[in-house]
Amino acid sequence: MRLKTYDLLAVTALLTLTAYVAVRFVNFNIPPFEDAAILMRYAGHLAEGYGVVWNIGEQPVDGATDFLFMVFVSILKYTGTSLEQSTRVISISSHFISILLIYAGMRKVQKSGIIPAFISATYFAIGPGLFLAAAYFGTPFFTLGVISSWILAQNLLFTSNRTIANYAYFSISCLITSLIRPEGALISAFMLMAISMLIPRKNTLLLTEVFSIVFVTLGGIYFIWHWKYFGHPLPNPYYKKGGGQFYLDGLKNSVKASLSLGLPFIPIVLLSIRSRQTLLKGTAFVIPILGSTCMWSLLSNEMNFGARFQYPILALWVLSWFPLIRDIPSEFAILCGRKCTFSIMQKTAALLFISFIIASFFKTQFYNSKGITYYKDGRYDIGVMLERYADRGYTIATTEAGLLPLYSKWRALDTWGLNDEWIAHSGKLTLSYLHEKRPDIIVWHSDFSPCHPPSTKSDSDLWSDQVMTLKQYAEQNKFTLAAVFGTRPDDTHYYYVRSDLPESNQIGDSIRSTPYTWFTNGRLSKNYIQEQCVL
Repeated sequence: MRLKTYDLLAVTALLTLTAYVAVRFVNFNIPPFEDAAILMRYAGHLAEGYGVVWNIGEQPVDGATDFLFMVFVSILKYTGTSLEQSTRVISISSHFISILLIYAGMRKVQKSGIIPAFISATYFAIGPGLFLAAAYFGTPFFTLGVISSWILAQNLLFTSNRTIANYAYFSISCLITSLIRPEGALISAFMLMAISMLIPRKNTLLLTEVFSIVFVTLGGIYFIWHWKYFGHPLPNPYYKKGGGQFYLDGLKNSVKASLSLGLPFIPIVLLSIRSRQTLLKGTAFVIPILGSTCMWSLLSNEMNFGARFQYPILALWVLSWFPLIRDIPSEFAILCGRKCTFSIMQKTAALLFISFIIASFFKTQFYNSKGITYYKDGRYDIGVMLERYADRGYTIATTEAGLLPLYSKWRALDTWGLNDEWIAHSGKLTLSYLHEKRPDIIVWHSDFSPCHPPSTKSDSDLWSDQVMTLKQYAEQNKFTLAAVFGTRPDDTHYYYVRSDLPESNQIGDSIRSTPYTWFTNGRLSKNYIQEQCVL
């Protein structure tokens, strides 16, 4: 049987396995995850011709972060596909293409055997990608960009024919990755550093020159347009979640996720210390992984569902281990000479042991990925219910800026500020800003209820400050408390409705009568204004 036939069988097996995992273990019968719904609102408005705006008719806001993913979703929706289908088609397709690219990249660029390529692609296939796609996140699309860039970078390393065209392909791929998500620029810089350590100096200078030209010219055009269109150089969430601070929790969670994703490959990296030459190669290949892990110290860890921020690191792991051990057989033969002979039983035992280790890691990877799940969400049901009033020009002010704004189609004030330029730059919500926006429904997520008093904290807590500002505004401005949903009295969603709305009673009754599933456990919530508190 020819080698290409074996490759075809391997690829068929990979795609079949991935499809089986998708059908058997991934729940696609769920609405978008709360944070994924934010980008979908922007994509919907863009597809409808309103531009990249949070509220139709208002100034553009770059709250989506995944810029190119948002653009691709909007293009697909413009063709007539639903917003939900457009989002999922791109994410799921990206996952399948990534698997093929990993296999092909290892076979063609790294010159690996079928087995190493199949192991890497399988490990990636049963990872979190499908579960993130089911939640409507664009993470698999971004990861596809990272994979493409890292393979093109390695092509510069493993080929003797380094041309300007090859440098340009790598640089353009890096730029596209950076346009999908801003951190792509940092990951691309780490890749450039890694390859520059391993290729001749003259090639490094030319590569850096081409890379710089691509980013300064094409990237500069985008940057200038972005600044002019949105009014600020960086995405709006950065000013809320970043701000030039150091986030120790973000770093800790990132390190934990990176180690978990790449656990079976760590011993292989450690084998790089066997010689000076291999240590240099190991150090270079670790730079993108280490850099992509540590960069999350610059951003808070909020909205990091299923460690989606670190998911691209999995792609770096599976594409970085084989080059570090590829030459071990020849090195071992040189050291050992003809004295190295093993019996059939010894070889069989070694193979079985290695197979057991690999199978164990596959099992661990799969079950860790299955843990990335979420449940039906009452905010979705309330949002769908509120859509019947979407033509009234009403405004909802909420800490929950995903499902409620997306499905209600109301004008929305994101009181946390990820989708509000004024709040993101001023630092917090104020009563005067609420008076200016004059919301008709107020919704917040809090740690109190009528059956549990608010916590008292000595230090300033921006989330609590935001909630108490909303509470004060609602109590002072003719709002009626419709519901306090939750499965615990210290973890609730408050719903206030302005009492002078023509449909105030109707909306309040509809909110109260909605079966409200709690998003963290799938249980039906209580309404604590109707519950008798047990003290």
